[in-house]
Amino acid sequence: MLGLLESTLAYARERDYTGYDYFDGMSSRLLRWAPVDNKWVNIAVQESIKRAPVNVRPLFLVEQRQNFKGSALFAMANATAHDLTGNPRYREEATALADWLLEHSNDDYAGFCGGHTHEMQLLDERRPANTPNVIPTSYAVKALLRLGADRYVDAARTAAAFLEEDLDYTELETGARIKYQPQYSGEFYTLNGGAIGARMLLDLYDRTGEERLHEQATALFDHLTTKQHAIGGWTYRDPPSASHLSMDNHHNGFIVESFLHYREVTGSDRYEETLDDALAFYRERLFDPNGAPNWDEESSYPKDIHAATQGILVFTKAGDREFAREIIDWVLGALYAGDGRFYYQRRRFYTKRFTLMRWCQAWMAYALAEHLSTSAEISVANN
Repeated sequence: MLGLLESTLAYARERDYTGYDYFDGMSSRLLRWAPVDNKWVNIAVQESIKRAPVNVRPLFLVEQRQNFKGSALFAMANATAHDLTGNPRYREEATALADWLLEHSNDDYAGFCGGHTHEMQLLDERRPANTPNVIPTSYAVKALLRLGADRYVDAARTAAAFLEEDLDYTELETGARIKYQPQYSGEFYTLNGGAIGARMLLDLYDRTGEERLHEQATALFDHLTTKQHAIGGWTYRDPPSASHLSMDNHHNGFIVESFLHYREVTGSDRYEETLDDALAFYRERLFDPNGAPNWDEESSYPKDIHAATQGILVFTKAGDREFAREIIDWVLGALYAGDGRFYYQRRRFYTKRFTLMRWCQAWMAYALAEHLSTSAEISVANN
């Protein structure tokens, strides 16, 4: 499997970690050349590109860009590849990617932060490129802390100010909550964003020992426990009516992984009942026995590579390495193109046989690296 990780990283490295992305339709040069600038035209083009059964991005002249979150994932995967192989090239790649994250942080906010490098048109907003939010910021923080140099750690520590001030960390009777991105009004709560934000605070606490970060993370997790449904999962937003998504796979995976991380970092069983219910729901309702990911609690399709990679991460972290390997085997049978390249998604009657650099390659590289790293740790411990 180490060879698979190396070929996955080679595919990205040969392309300078640059490629198409999941939500990049607004980067179409044809759209920019259009004689009108209209929300509905933007949405029509963006959604047509996103939903097409084949990759129409070249036809629309969509720009290939380096992604902030993808760069963080590739940085960590390269760092792990260096640990596993001793090849200095991987360390050099990881350092270059971490430097890129520092250079592309958005300096208009209270601390280190970042977002997607393409513009997005939504129903209620037009989100400029590089608008920061909690998810890419948290993975970039994890990458900087993983690399460990003083300049990276110093930058990562300031992300706590971004979360507290720009994401409006707010204490409640049930704990605390944050906004997904600075521009949101707070009328709804993106639940996986709260979990990932809490995980970021735990990463910083684990490095710095600052008790305030631990307390804030715990408050965010406390509130999340009140939003868990009886079947064990979480809807994408609270209230559920605020999104067309229900209890989809990879966003629930973010939440489960974050609770697992709390247990790992703190040694506390504070959320053991929450975790037991969440892991049972995640395993039984969001995955088939052969490792194939379901879309949500009701729908089997589409079977998305991001859901699969998040499952690899969750079950590896939970100690269920056998099922994590089942997921890897399913990906290799259903979504692997060969030569280190992975396809985007399997639909009921066809497969979307194209590659998105962050969504497919970065996530798969990171998931494989984490799985291999745990294997290596177990091997060392047993010898």
